[in-house]
Amino acid sequence: MSQSMGNATTPPETAAPAELKRVMGPGLLLLFIVGDILGTGVYALTGSVAAEVGGAVWLPFLCAFTVALLTATSYLELVTKYPRAGGAAAYSHRAFGIHFLTFLVTFAVMASGLTSASSASKAFAANLLSALDVDGDHGRVALTVALAFMVLISLVNLRGVGESVKANVVLTAVELSGLLIVIGVGAWAVIEGQGDFGRVTEFDTSGGEGAFGAVSAATALAFFAMVGFEDSVNMAEETKDPVRTFPRMMLVGLCVTGVIYILVAVASVTLVAPAELGEGDTPLLKVVQAGAPGFPLDLFAWITMFAVANSALINMLMASRLLYGMSRERALPGPLSRLLPRRRTPWVAIVFTTLLAFLLIGYADLTALGGTTSLLLLCVFAIVNVAVLVLRRDPVGHRHFRAPTALPVIGAVLCVYLATPLSGRAGEDYEVAGWLMLIGVGLWACVWVGNRVLAGRRRQDGPGDDGPGPGDGAGGPTPTPEAAPTR
Repeated sequence: MSQSMGNATTPPETAAPAELKRVMGPGLLLLFIVGDILGTGVYALTGSVAAEVGGAVWLPFLCAFTVALLTATSYLELVTKYPRAGGAAAYSHRAFGIHFLTFLVTFAVMASGLTSASSASKAFAANLLSALDVDGDHGRVALTVALAFMVLISLVNLRGVGESVKANVVLTAVELSGLLIVIGVGAWAVIEGQGDFGRVTEFDTSGGEGAFGAVSAATALAFFAMVGFEDSVNMAEETKDPVRTFPRMMLVGLCVTGVIYILVAVASVTLVAPAELGEGDTPLLKVVQAGAPGFPLDLFAWITMFAVANSALINMLMASRLLYGMSRERALPGPLSRLLPRRRTPWVAIVFTTLLAFLLIGYADLTALGGTTSLLLLCVFAIVNVAVLVLRRDPVGHRHFRAPTALPVIGAVLCVYLATPLSGRAGEDYEVAGWLMLIGVGLWACVWVGNRVLAGRRRQDGPGDDGPGPGDGAGGPTPTPEAAPTR
């Protein structure tokens, strides 16, 4: 989930940056989008969604796909209108020009990366213990494994990891293979007369809420599995003919992942009762065990671990580089932009994001972390859906994709609804998201106060100063993070 922002200051005409090399054709872009969406969400939270609605677990995934598709049309209009590396922060800044709003959008994206990586750490620990056949109450052991995993991620992050499209193809193949195994096991079990296909139409409203409320709450959580498509807009400058390629490939990629998720959900509840599926953090492992007892479960557990480990690494890379970029542009305290002398990696930002991840792993459970990720990104998506309408007054000199006006309007309304308590969202999601955003605002306030102190001193020094000081980014220029790795 990487984001970069447009800068409020205009560089000299003679210093125009060189364009990135356009190497991605339609096939590679499609694999990038599919691989970006696949990950921790469906592997870890299918059981939690089933606990909300019962056997009709496929319906929240379908609803989440619909909301994602509506928002994707807004991203498509913006990326084909402004075919450069950017993201939600760049679009919101261009539409509204409010620096603090741009900062909040950027920090929300960063925070969603932290919650996503933390949920991946918990899923990794749960699957590792299952692969090692550790029985009994292993809460402390799982916590220790999750924290140790995050330390390993931070060490890799400090060393520096070069991401490439070819590597993404390999990772996508591994992640996809695990989901295809679940679908295949489910289909074989149904053919052999195993399981109970009738569960897919059953709703569990034993919690006292109606079917609509249960589906809304489950959709708010299932949306975590659909995020990632928005990251592809950062590849616009490296895509051949992005104006023509992006609309087809993003819509196809979303549809492919949506179909896979629905089939996985149907296979899951067919083979495992929803109540049992909702227990623990390894729902798909239970499905494979129930439908194919002879299948090497250790292999599937390692496939799951590989998928969630990749999600954690890419999200932590994104989060640390995003903090580094904001610090470099003086929107956050300066120490966050310090680099290791030899590795040239942002070690202070990496340490800071790792410590925040430790707190999240110890404080919130997997469901809350996934819910917080979807909450933060739903707020960002609501802003993007409004921004695309505002930017209709900014014509460009080339043809581009244009979403029917009703789609971003409906998308914005649905994103806002799913982000509010009206959807049945758990209160812990707001608590975790609130603390994270409060930390961000606190860091921004420190820089803002420092700017004012510096400006006061310069005014006292008289007209001999050189103009704005090094802290003016918190209330002046827009932070411009480097292009960061994507989820």
